[in-house]
Amino acid sequence: MALEVFSRREQKYLITRKQYELLVEMMGPYMRYDKFGDQGRYTVTSLYFENPENKIYYEVKNKLKFRQKLRLRIYNDTDLNGTAFFEIKQKHNKVVNKRRTGIPLVQAYHYLNSPYEHASPVYYDVSNPQIMKEIDYFRKYYDLRPEMVVSYDRHAFHCITDPDLRVTFDLNLRCRNEDLRIENGSYGQNFIDPDLVVLEVKVTHSVPLWLARILQSLECEQRSASKFCTSLELLKGETLPVLNEAIKEAVLVGGR
Repeated sequence: MALEVFSRREQKYLITRKQYELLVEMMGPYMRYDKFGDQGRYTVTSLYFENPENKIYYEVKNKLKFRQKLRLRIYNDTDLNGTAFFEIKQKHNKVVNKRRTGIPLVQAYHYLNSPYEHASPVYYDVSNPQIMKEIDYFRKYYDLRPEMVVSYDRHAFHCITDPDLRVTFDLNLRCRNEDLRIENGSYGQNFIDPDLVVLEVKVTHSVPLWLARILQSLECEQRSASKFCTSLELLKGETLPVLNEAIKEAVLVGGR
């Protein structure tokens, strides 16, 4: 989780828990657990940012060739003295770039609660000052404000022979906007049916043949499943467009 700058391709799938269990079993000879968490399992909780015009949402929803978003993320249970990560996630021509810096959570809140003119990135104890400057510019340019908390339970794997191949399964996806303090836990409203799992295959170049064959044998189909858009649509209801057709049936009816 300490990596600060990286670029890769991501393929997303929306699968059932049964497909997830079978895929984990069939990947066994090729993959190992992620070194973080308990046997690759940990909880991800992120504070996402948006502006009053929902500009970030429309960039993602309309699949612009270049789009980006900002989040503040913690792993597992973290208090105010723990480490959080400010992260810019960018997507350009199907390649995902991430730039992030570690920061004490209490300092992250201090930065966010300071007026723009006083929120200088140089005053904070961050792991990468240059990336913090980029985050500060992005936040001010888009007039970004805390919008919602998204959390999920992740099961992550790395390939034994190819360190650039990573596979993650995100379960129990939840969101909320009534409490934006991420240290208060990962609770919230499910925005995807609890029986479904978001699978992400993350590679530098292409998916290896053995994995492609496993995915095909289990009838895993690629689907666009934006956690940001789907959760925001659920929380904001009729003020935003309807859900993506590809995942509409997977989203809970409650709240719409």
